[in-house]
Amino acid sequence: MRLSAEQFADLVQQAVSELPQWVAERLDNVSILTAPWPTPQQIASSGTPEGHTLLGLYEGVPLPRRGRGYNLVPPDRITLFQAPLEHRAPDCAELRRLIARTIAHEIGHHFGFDEARLAQLGI
Repeated sequence: MRLSAEQFADLVQQAVSELPQWVAERLDNVSILTAPWPTPQQIASSGTPEGHTLLGLYEGVPLPRRGRGYNLVPPDRITLFQAPLEHRAPDCAELRRLIARTIAHEIGHHFGFDEARLAQLGI
């Protein structure tokens, strides 16, 4: 399955618009972006194990670590990687599901959850 960058971005925006209101309200200073592939630096910084695919990445300061001095900083970033997500999805319905799950996973990092906790939560 191959979409244009615009079609993929539209699916991501749709998934973001379907987030529960309480989640959307807590996405303070966060940009949700798309990219074709993760860069080598993003893969290295994420700690993704060899042989695993990076579908999305949260880069920023999680909510629990933001203190009183957290102001005038660039937005945190959640990036969804189009090609890896498309390669995992046999059809559009599965791609939509993977996008929504990846967004939820990366928002979990924004909320301060580590990989172990997200796995416990099934995200």
